[in-house]
Amino acid sequence: MTTMIDFDEDVSRRVESVYTTQDVIEQRRVVRRTLALRPGERVLDIGVGPGFLATEMAAEVGAGGQVYGIDPSESMLAIARTRPSPAGSAPLRLQPGNANRLPYPDVTFDAVVSTQVFEYVEDIPGALAEVWRVLRPGGRVVLLDTDWETVVWHTTDRARMRRVLAAWEPHLADPYLPRILLRSLERAGFDPAPPQVLPLLNVGYQPATYSAGVLEIIAGFVADRDGVSAEEARAWADELRSLGRDYFFSVNRYLFGATRPA
Repeated sequence: MTTMIDFDEDVSRRVESVYTTQDVIEQRRVVRRTLALRPGERVLDIGVGPGFLATEMAAEVGAGGQVYGIDPSESMLAIARTRPSPAGSAPLRLQPGNANRLPYPDVTFDAVVSTQVFEYVEDIPGALAEVWRVLRPGGRVVLLDTDWETVVWHTTDRARMRRVLAAWEPHLADPYLPRILLRSLERAGFDPAPPQVLPLLNVGYQPATYSAGVLEIIAGFVADRDGVSAEEARAWADELRSLGRDYFFSVNRYLFGATRPA
């Protein structure tokens, strides 16, 4: 049974911190380049999170455009509402919502984007049908998700690492979602472009990196779960932080761009 992560105020603030790292800043740059927004367009961010991507997109579409964002977490929405926008940006229109029931009329948007969200969605065909519904013909969608089996994380205790990562997997509906996303987009009627791989690589322990931030979230989630005690979770995180120059982390994220045929 899936027991997905609760994005309460503490976890939401940790996620916000992770999203300020150069790893994730570069990821957003690639997402925006793929989305190729133009001034005046309407765009929807499904799972707006702390609002960094939505704010950057608001600057790209300008005052004549519109940026909407939904998220099921009130804590995330509260953070996103505080995100300052550059002068001349579109206003951010944020509200609660989820991928399987988008609160917008048909053919509303020129573009839809969702990063690190569809892996939390139980009904992928239903969510893609909703994206299709709200996109105009010729509109674009960009999805980014992680395959958590691609994690390479150096440790002196590989058995413990396996236990921790196994206990972490239930925080998602599908920790291997990228493997089926291309065909899922095709079955939903979209015309997908070739997918891209976005590796995240951290060598040498540094606090201001994606993996350093996410290890704290993982340690909190797995404590006293699936055979991992709170003490073992703390020991796992302490060991990784202590590795210094021996620290090594890598994981693959996959980006899928597609259009709704005109």
